[in-house]
Amino acid sequence: MKTPSALALSAAMIIAACSAGTTSSAAPADTAKLDATGDQPATPLADAPFTVQEVAGFNEPWAMTFLPGGRQALVTEKSGKLKFWQENGPTLDVAGVPAVAYGGQGGFGDVILAPDFATSGTIYLSWVEAGDGGTFGAVAGKAKFVSGGAPRLDGLQIIWKQDPKVTGRGHFSHRLAFSPDGKYLFIGSGERQKFDPAQDMKANLGKILRLNPDGSVPADNPFASQGGVTAQIWSLGHRNILGLAFDGSGKLWNQEMGPKGGDEVNLVAAKANYGYPIVSNGDHYDGKDIPDHPTRPEFAAPKLWWNPSVSPAGLVWYDGDVYPGWKNSLLMGALSGEGLIRMGIDGDALHKSDRWDFGQRIREVEVREDGTVWLLTDGSEGKLLKLAPKG
Repeated sequence: MKTPSALALSAAMIIAACSAGTTSSAAPADTAKLDATGDQPATPLADAPFTVQEVAGFNEPWAMTFLPGGRQALVTEKSGKLKFWQENGPTLDVAGVPAVAYGGQGGFGDVILAPDFATSGTIYLSWVEAGDGGTFGAVAGKAKFVSGGAPRLDGLQIIWKQDPKVTGRGHFSHRLAFSPDGKYLFIGSGERQKFDPAQDMKANLGKILRLNPDGSVPADNPFASQGGVTAQIWSLGHRNILGLAFDGSGKLWNQEMGPKGGDEVNLVAAKANYGYPIVSNGDHYDGKDIPDHPTRPEFAAPKLWWNPSVSPAGLVWYDGDVYPGWKNSLLMGALSGEGLIRMGIDGDALHKSDRWDFGQRIREVEVREDGTVWLLTDGSEGKLLKLAPKG
């Protein structure tokens, strides 16, 4: 049961948010208590091991990916544009993008490179499309990115859809990640603010899906023998997945927004059920309690959780040496939490290592080949920020 003060704080913060195997350097000993609770105070940017440099501006940026070499990137804008950013040149619109159903939390979503991008030029995208009767659903597709002359997408094809499409414009999630070996595409599919689909094995909502790069179902998926959308399912019981990342030992992590509080980071395992909406360390918006994870040990519990909410967005694994002590960490943006969170990985454990207060909503986190970390801030005046190491 959450305290009234925690409920009040998390309610205010989440409403703002919804409008829109190797061992690390172990977490400091004073984080042990934080790891077991929803707490994590923020540190002023003045004390961070980096300075913030504003590089470019975008309109409601949602996701980005660097191209090989790191001097160019693709950035999605939620209203339907794909931008080609160049460090030493103009930012250009990419032609050939799909029409998106823009509104609420819906629109253009993720963008990632195919594992063979260097030879194929293939990228993967996610966006929201309209269905019949005022329904909506996320889709994922792939296309060839051509940068010569006027940048464009060629041969765009849809390879996956949320099923069923439902009413409302929230919790699409539509995050994408390839396994380290490049064989499998993982998709985060939100429960669309409908609660029960997260436990419904006949829907691919509230799930993490595992597909082949062409959208077909791998024969060794845990529920492949059941056919239909059930065959796509890798894990279930998720809410609003806004980050997927593999670490250096091949483990898959996801973060997701809790309801009123209870934001969480999970170590994702095949067939695992993470319990939503049956359990959560948050509560319903109408104030009704949701049993906390410890009350139902049959469900997989989060490795870390936050209450009051931080409203996670963007997740990336960091293994560079640019920032002292960051090697083998997860970096996560925070929307209502207005900052950046670092979590040290220690085998299957995760530690609340750092939280920095940016005073603005952080939508996306990416790492360039040179080991520098880059962020996208949220909203109509979104910014591309580079974290320049001090010293």
